[in-house]
Amino acid sequence: MRNQTSMTEFLLLGLSGDPKMQFFFFWLFSIIYTITLAGNVIILALIWMDSRLHTPMYFFLSHLSCVDICYTSSTVPQMLANFLSPRKTISLTSCAAQMYLFLVLATTECILLAEMAYDRYVAICHPLHYTLLMNRGVCIKLAVASWTCGLILPVVHIVLTWQLPFCGPNLIDHFFCEMPAVLKLACADTQLVEMVTLAGCLFTLLTPISFIFFSYSRILAAILRIHSSERQRKAFSTCTSHLIVVALFYGNAMVMYMRPGSSHSPFQDKMISLFYSIITPMFNPMIYSLRNKEVKGALVKVLQ
Repeated sequence: MRNQTSMTEFLLLGLSGDPKMQFFFFWLFSIIYTITLAGNVIILALIWMDSRLHTPMYFFLSHLSCVDICYTSSTVPQMLANFLSPRKTISLTSCAAQMYLFLVLATTECILLAEMAYDRYVAICHPLHYTLLMNRGVCIKLAVASWTCGLILPVVHIVLTWQLPFCGPNLIDHFFCEMPAVLKLACADTQLVEMVTLAGCLFTLLTPISFIFFSYSRILAAILRIHSSERQRKAFSTCTSHLIVVALFYGNAMVMYMRPGSSHSPFQDKMISLFYSIITPMFNPMIYSLRNKEVKGALVKVLQ
């Protein structure tokens, strides 16, 4: 009990203990973070400045860019500071706040991706009713619902995790306070927390991905009924960018959070977390801009 009450901070071990590698990682992730911020800010600016992009699809894309900016900002600045700091500590309160913010943004992105799939389903399968079904009021309600669910759903996981006793050691073998890494330090049975976390992930991940699969099965059926190959190609092009983002995000998140706790290894967890929390937000603006004629056209218009 004395050790438990005296613990006020954790020590983040990060990606490497080698000073040369830490210096290399600092510059590498500084560049990645800069590209991520610049790409998503450009997407937001283009959507705001070009009236042709004031459509439901780009409305949801703007929210996805906001999520990605906050997503990387919840972990990367702390990680960059630790690369240059000899003492890589984080208080228990800051650790809990970082974990909660990360889960909020991850949950919000899960639901946003499902809503973007619904938008594509309505646009392709019910084009005559698109403006009625996806009017501004509906889009705002869907966006508010995604952020509200993101704020509420992780609360149970956070409360259960931080009711556990932490009596040492205080070394988190990760570059931020991710739940599986923190649970390994608990001095009590974490089976209940792991079961609740798995149930939450089943709901948070599988419900949206099931809806996405259903939407795209209907979309595929509708596209195959189109006789014009040009129209088919155009319909496919509006969906491929979203499908790539879905595959990158959901694939890594499901591997990370839907494995049993005993199968987690520090190296694998770090690599998976790096990919879906830092690399994927950097690629999202590129995927939507390089594969989208409307975004490229808006960029050319602004530059001119």
